Amino acid sequence: MATLSAASRLVAILGPTNTGKTHLAIERMLDHQSGMIGFPLRLLARENYDRVVKLKGARAVALITGEEKILPPNPSYFVCTVESMPLDRLVEFLAVDEIQLCADRERGHVFTARLLHARGLKETMFLGADTIRPLLRRLVPDAVHISRPRFSTLSYTGHKKVTRLPPRSGVIAFSIADVFSLAELVRRQRGGTAIVLGALSPRARNAQVGMFQAGEVDYLVATDAIGMGLNMDLHHVAFARLAKFDGRGLRRLSAAEIGQIAGRAGRHMNDGTFGTTADERPLDPEVVSAVEAHKFEPLTRVQWRNAALRFNSMGALLNSLDEPPPAPGLIQTRDADDHQVLRALSRNTDVAALATNPGAIRLLWEVCQIPDFRKMMSDSHARFVAQCFLHLAGPNERLPTPWIASQIAQLDRVDGDIDTLMMRIAHIRTWTYITHRADWVEGAADWQERARGIEDRLSDALHESLTQRFVDRRSALLVRRMAGDDELLASVDAAGEVKVEGSYVGRLDGFRFIPDASDSTESRMLATAANRVLRGEIAQRARRLAADGDATFTLDPVGNLAWRGGIVGRLVAGDGLLTPRVEVSAGDFLEGAAREGVRRRLQAFVKGEVERRLAPLFALRDLPLGGVARGLAFQLVDALGCLPSEAAAEQLRALDRASRRELARVGVRFGAESVYVEPLLGVDAVRFRALLWAVRQGRVAPRLPGARSLGKALFVDPALPPSFYDALGRRVVGGLALRPDRLERFSAAARERAKAGPFAAGPELAALAGVAAGDLRRLLTDLGYRALIRDGAELFVARPRRLQDRPRRASRRNVTQEGHPFAKLKQLKFA
Repeated sequence: MATLSAASRLVAILGPTNTGKTHLAIERMLDHQSGMIGFPLRLLARENYDRVVKLKGARAVALITGEEKILPPNPSYFVCTVESMPLDRLVEFLAVDEIQLCADRERGHVFTARLLHARGLKETMFLGADTIRPLLRRLVPDAVHISRPRFSTLSYTGHKKVTRLPPRSGVIAFSIADVFSLAELVRRQRGGTAIVLGALSPRARNAQVGMFQAGEVDYLVATDAIGMGLNMDLHHVAFARLAKFDGRGLRRLSAAEIGQIAGRAGRHMNDGTFGTTADERPLDPEVVSAVEAHKFEPLTRVQWRNAALRFNSMGALLNSLDEPPPAPGLIQTRDADDHQVLRALSRNTDVAALATNPGAIRLLWEVCQIPDFRKMMSDSHARFVAQCFLHLAGPNERLPTPWIASQIAQLDRVDGDIDTLMMRIAHIRTWTYITHRADWVEGAADWQERARGIEDRLSDALHESLTQRFVDRRSALLVRRMAGDDELLASVDAAGEVKVEGSYVGRLDGFRFIPDASDSTESRMLATAANRVLRGEIAQRARRLAADGDATFTLDPVGNLAWRGGIVGRLVAGDGLLTPRVEVSAGDFLEGAAREGVRRRLQAFVKGEVERRLAPLFALRDLPLGGVARGLAFQLVDALGCLPSEAAAEQLRALDRASRRELARVGVRFGAESVYVEPLLGVDAVRFRALLWAVRQGRVAPRLPGARSLGKALFVDPALPPSFYDALGRRVVGGLALRPDRLERFSAAARERAKAGPFAAGPELAALAGVAAGDLRRLLTDLGYRALIRDGAELFVARPRRLQDRPRRASRRNVTQEGHPFAKLKQLKFA
C-alpha cells in the first residue's frame, strides 16, 4: 500500500459493540475523494455496500469479496472483505473493521498484515475492541487512539430456563446439534424460532433474521455467528453453552468473547440483558463484572504470517511460510487452511511434476487459497484443489468447461434435508469463488450468474426447511397443555427404538432419526423431547462403528453402506473406478471429529471390499512383471479385466512365454478376440463392476438380469454408453454384449467351420455364444463373415482377413494349454 505522507493520519477507534464505529468509518470514508474499507464478513460487506450505493450511486462504489465482485469502470470507493481488499489500489482513506481479529487462529494473520502494511494516502482507520489497544500501541506506535462508549447499558440477569426466557431473546450454543435441539424446545414451548448458523449462506441468514425482525417469531437460536455484524432488535442473550470446539478441542469462552456476543442485546439507545439458560450454570461474578463494564484482559499476541513469500521452488515457498515473526507480540500462524492444502499437495507427485517454476508455484499458491466452506479440511478438498491446479497448469491453462458444468450441475438441486442443503450451499460457494477468477474460467460472468442463482435457490430452500421445522404456531395450544417444567423421559433401546414417556416415537437408522409414521402434532412434540438422548446415543454409535470389524458392514447393490443393518453412508465418485469415496449419511447429531472418524472407517471398509470382490484384478496388478507384460497388466486393470485382442496386439506379439505363464497363473486368458481375467466373469463380480461404474458416473446402477440370464448374451441398451459394457467385461458384437469366453468359443468354432468352406449357422453355434438362433446372422456379420444364399439356404463364408490377420500363433499356443477353456475345441464335431 502507499507510504504515509506527512499529512496522513492513522487512527484507532476502539470500544465495545453498539458504539457506532462502523457508521463513523463510513462517514469518514465518504468525506474523502476515494476510500476502501474491509469487513470480516461477506454479509457485512454487502450490507454496507448497499448503504454506500444509496449515498453515492452504483457507479462510484465497488464490492469485492471472495464470492462476489461488482466493479464499475472507475469506482471511488471499495467495500470489501478483509481478505479481498485490492491493496494495489491507491486510495485516500482506508479502514479495517474488527481489527481485534488479528488474534483469530484461522484468519488472524490476514488482519495482522492489514494492520502492519495497509495504509490510505491521507487517513487510515482501524476499528475494533479495546482488547487490542496495548498491542496496537506497540505494533503501530504512530496511531492516535479514540475510545467510543457504548450507547446503551448491558446488565446480567442470571440463569433462566429456556421455557421462561422473555420474548426477543437469543439463545446461544456452539454446535448444530445443540442449536437444533434448543430450537425444537423453543418451537414446542413458544411456537417458533429463527436460526442463525455460520454454515448458512448470507441470503438464508438474512431471511431468518428478517423473520425475527418482522415479529413472525420472538426467539432466535444461534451460534456465535451473531457475535459480529448482525444488527437486530434483540433484548436478551442467553448462553446455553459456554464452551466451543475451536478446531483442536473444547474450550471455555473468554470474557471478551462472551461480551462480544452478549453485546448484540440492546441496540443503539435500548438497554440489553444477558444470562445463561438450559444446562449452563450461572456466570462467575468476575466475568459478569467484566462484561457489564466492557473491561477485558488485553490481547498479548496476534497471529502473523510472512507476506514476503518466495516462489523459486516448492521448498522455498514452504520455508518462507514457516519463517518466524520479526517482533514480540506476533505469533506464527502454522495451520491456516491454505498452508495445510499446500503441504498436502507438495506430496502429490502429479502436482510436483508441474510446479517446477516460479509462475507455476505462484499459481499453485493461489489455487491453495480456494476456500473450503464446509470447514472440514478433509482429503477431498485437497484432491479437489489438486485437480484444479492440474487443469490450470496444463496446456489449456483453464478449468475445462464440461468439468465445471458437471460439477455445478450436481449442486443444482433443492431436495434433501437441512444438512444436505447446507452442504450443497458450501460446495456452490466454493464454485462461486472460483468463477470470479476470470483467468481460470472461460465465460466467467455466465458461470458467476449461474452459481449465484443456484446459491439463491438453495438458500431459499434452506430457509423454507428451517422455517418448516422450527416454526409451528398451530402447536401452541397443545404445547400450553403440557403442564410442568420437568423434562420428559426419553430412551433408546438396543434395537434403536426411541421412546418418550414410554411411547414409541421413532427409531434410529444408522445415525438418522426416523420419526413414527403417524404425523400427529403430539407425536412430533414427543419426538422433540427424544433429541436430548439422541445426541449421546449417536456419539456412542460413532465410537462403536469406528472400532467395529468388517463383518458388521454391508454394501448393497445400489451403493448404500449399512452398519449392523442401518444405512450409514453411500458410495460416491472418487478418483477412479476402483477408488470410490464414501459420503456419510449423517443426521443432525453427527458432527466434526466423530463424523470424520465414521467416514474414515467406512472408507477403509470400502477399500477392503473392492480388493476382496475383485481380488484377481489386484493380484494381477501386484504381479512382479516388467516391460511389456507389466504394461499389458496395467491395461487389463484399467479396463476391469477385459480387453479386445486388437487393442493389445503389439503387447501380445512381444509377450514372452514366461510372462504368459505368470499372467495365466492369476487367471488371464489369451484369445483370438479378447484378453480377459477369467475369474472375474462370475455373476457377483459382474454386478459389483456394474455398481462401481454407476458410482463413477453418478447414476443409479442399471438393472441386470438374474444369474442364469446374466451368463448369456445381453441386448445392448442404446441409452447406456459403451463404457458400461466395458466395465462389465462384456464384448459388444452385433448389438449383443457377450461374455469374452463365450465369444472365444463361438469365434473358434466359426473359424473351424469356415476352413471347409461356406457353412450354415446352426443351433450349436448359438449355444456356444449364448444367443438365440435368430441373432447369429448379425453376430457373424459383425465378426467379418459374409452371408450368401445357396440352394435357398443361408450360408456364411469368411473374408480373407478373418483367417490371415489373427495373431494365430499366440492363440493356438494358449488354446492348447492344459486346462484352457478352449482346449477341447479341436474335439468338436460339426454336422
